[in-house]
Amino acid sequence: MISVALPCYNAQDSLTACLESLLAQTWQDFEIVAVNDGSTDGTLDVLRRVSARDGRIRVFDCPHGGVVQAMNFAVEHCRGEYVARMDSDDLCLPERLALQKAHLDRHPYLGLVGGLVRFGGDPEAGKGYKTYVDWTNTLVTEEDISLARFVESPYANPSIMFRKELVSRCGPFYDGPFPEDYEFLLRLMAAGVRMDKVQREVLIWNDPPSRLTRTDPRYDPEAFYRVKAAYLARWLAARGIGRVSIIGGGRITRRRALMLEEHGIVIERWLEVDPNKIGQRASDRPVCSWHEVGAPQGEFLLSYVGKRGAGVRISLELEEKGWIAGIHFLLAA
Repeated sequence: MISVALPCYNAQDSLTACLESLLAQTWQDFEIVAVNDGSTDGTLDVLRRVSARDGRIRVFDCPHGGVVQAMNFAVEHCRGEYVARMDSDDLCLPERLALQKAHLDRHPYLGLVGGLVRFGGDPEAGKGYKTYVDWTNTLVTEEDISLARFVESPYANPSIMFRKELVSRCGPFYDGPFPEDYEFLLRLMAAGVRMDKVQREVLIWNDPPSRLTRTDPRYDPEAFYRVKAAYLARWLAARGIGRVSIIGGGRITRRRALMLEEHGIVIERWLEVDPNKIGQRASDRPVCSWHEVGAPQGEFLLSYVGKRGAGVRISLELEEKGWIAGIHFLLAA
């Protein structure tokens, strides 16, 4: 019923603990499809040693091709109806598989389920990741996840479980100059796949210095914004929205928001709080006062203000004026 897809690369220091956390699951009927991605350390030895005492671990040794290739190889060889993602430096909590399987069983209209995540790093050294984990844990319902998808990925990737048939219907993880996990989720949601989370912790998400999201250019902010722009433009076009105004007018905001125009969305104006910018023009658009925004009158707003807590404040102020998230405005940062 359940297959755990586990790509592994130079993971000898964390892999044993990862595997033990899976073998200790309360739901016992599963397989682990572990793919050694051409590791140069003792990863393959660890996989062979642990699999020798538990036949649920199927080990594949492949030439190094990167995490996307290893992940897709693992999914291709999964025999279960449900596929649980896992990374070799993280830990599953004991009821993870049982909780997520039961949730998908009870809700056949869902294609994917996640869960709450416990941050496993240093809360000071990894303050940004800790903040991100805390934010994802506020997103549980289908509606909240859908509305927040263009801020950042609403899931920690190794916390998801999905129906394997989605890969046949929507495609595997794509390899390109973008975060493959975020693109996969955006693609599923664009195809109408419904998803939410169990309201329990399912994973300890560790934050080692070697984590790809820290070291690989596919996960830098500009890569996120570029893939986000393509799917956000598609979302807007599907709702007949071809022109938008942008909340925020700084140089970085403009550069990221203007990516939308590569996909046919026209930006009409910037809405700013800085009185020194109001009345000027930036990127050949007028800079107007954010405080002059009244009730909705046909204009669609996208907030690109990335300052911590700004999205909540902007949403509250707009909602007080009658704006509805997903109908009249959306957060994109």
